[in-house]
Amino acid sequence: MSDYLWYEGIPFPTLGYDRETLENCDKFVIRDEDTVILTYPKSGTNWMIEMISLIQTKGNPKWIQSVPIWERSPWIETSYGYELLINKEGPRLISSHLPFHLFPKSFFSSKAKVIFVIRNPRDAFVSSYFFFHKTKLAKNPELFGAYFERFLKGNVVYGSWFEHTRDWLSMRERDNFLLVSYEEMKKDTRKTIEKICDFLGKKLETEELDLVLKHSSFQAMNENNMSNHSLIPEDVVTNGLKLLRKGITGDWKNHFTVAQAEAFDKVFREMMVGFPTGLFPWE
Repeated sequence: MSDYLWYEGIPFPTLGYDRETLENCDKFVIRDEDTVILTYPKSGTNWMIEMISLIQTKGNPKWIQSVPIWERSPWIETSYGYELLINKEGPRLISSHLPFHLFPKSFFSSKAKVIFVIRNPRDAFVSSYFFFHKTKLAKNPELFGAYFERFLKGNVVYGSWFEHTRDWLSMRERDNFLLVSYEEMKKDTRKTIEKICDFLGKKLETEELDLVLKHSSFQAMNENNMSNHSLIPEDVVTNGLKLLRKGITGDWKNHFTVAQAEAFDKVFREMMVGFPTGLFPWE
């Protein structure tokens, strides 16, 4: 496990992260006019960034086709993203995978709007397994079965999905907190976009909604070099990074054994006990 940057009990990637930035995150000032996208890794973060970027421009694709996605919505916990954010004036679009206890304390007394995207952890696990095989951001996952065991125990980048999700869901009754699932994004993308517009107080015409839907599609993002991460230097990736691998739900069924599915179900029930039925659309 020495291939991670450990901070406050959480393993972080080693490339693009440093201890000083993670320490500074605690003191980072979240402004009332900021919008924050919060996710556990591989849960639809970049898709949400694309949607909100297009909502802000009323469907005009010029911004998303000229500015890299990591500059439109910088990651607060990365060295590069932190510097961009502290020097940016006006309302900011911020991305983060940070667990609840490491997120800037200023947020909890602010009016900043947070969109928390959750995804079936089985699919998030499979997606992260293949993603980290393609990058040099952190320890390369070993055999599928070994990585599966580490995921259930939370010994992976950004820690436990269960603890991360459970802690952030404690905020779900707040007016400035919107819960969105990757599954509903896939099932009815247009309805999800309308839901986000309502939350952000953005009024879009039918034609503008059509443009947001069109330019945030899987195919459009896959072809957009500002969004598909093809601009990432070769020293960061191996074998060519394909950020958008499949963009589907339920892919875990193609990889889990029956025993693994049963083991995952058991841990999920134990760790997520107490949450209302229907909160997790994949169950």
